[in-house]
Amino acid sequence: MKIHGFNKLTLLDYPGHLGATLFLGSCNFRCPFCQNAGLVLNPEAEPYIEEGEVLAYLKKRQGILEGVCVTGGEPTLSRELPQFIEKLKSLGYLVKLDTNGSNPSMIRSLVESGLIDYVAMDIKTSPENYGRVAGCINISMDTIEESVEYLMDCGIDYEFRTTVVRELHTVEDFYKIGAWLHGCRQYFLQAYKDSENVIQSGFHSYSRKELEGFAEIFKEQGINAGIRGLDD
Repeated sequence: MKIHGFNKLTLLDYPGHLGATLFLGSCNFRCPFCQNAGLVLNPEAEPYIEEGEVLAYLKKRQGILEGVCVTGGEPTLSRELPQFIEKLKSLGYLVKLDTNGSNPSMIRSLVESGLIDYVAMDIKTSPENYGRVAGCINISMDTIEESVEYLMDCGIDYEFRTTVVRELHTVEDFYKIGAWLHGCRQYFLQAYKDSENVIQSGFHSYSRKELEGFAEIFKEQGINAGIRGLDD
């Protein structure tokens, strides 16, 4: 498994659990606001962390850490992912998968094999604007919609989340996302934060008040919506 980043302690990445986060390389999307440009655009140039080193650390932290978040890039592009997660599970860890939802067959396999305990799926925007926001004009919504439907029906703990960018999202998008995700368990609006690691700079977040207004759109449709990433 090609691991490019290892956050050894996090209180944020795995809701409700003290965890660690692993970053894998490569992605089939090119979201211009992505915070991990190196992992997406040129993963081969990024440093590697030996799998054995990661597993040895996690073994030492058994009973202290509770979960491991596997993120990217897009983790489901890796053929070795199931075998690697088996090693995490053998150490007794809960496993959370972060995904863009473009590989529903991998998600299904991981869930049905009992290898993951929580899925966080990015919802880039409303279906008609998906390709533009994901940086892939010819994107197929069939796979995205299949993943959404599967997560809502399969019984696993999950959340949907959207990184909200002023230049890319409108209030109409959130009405349409709410209609699309009607009945989902949990949805989060994530405030965009600029950094030197984004694929394309120059984007901005909405204000707290504006994000709270977007959250109300979902609550009016019966969706439990929260906000993340705002500086207090």
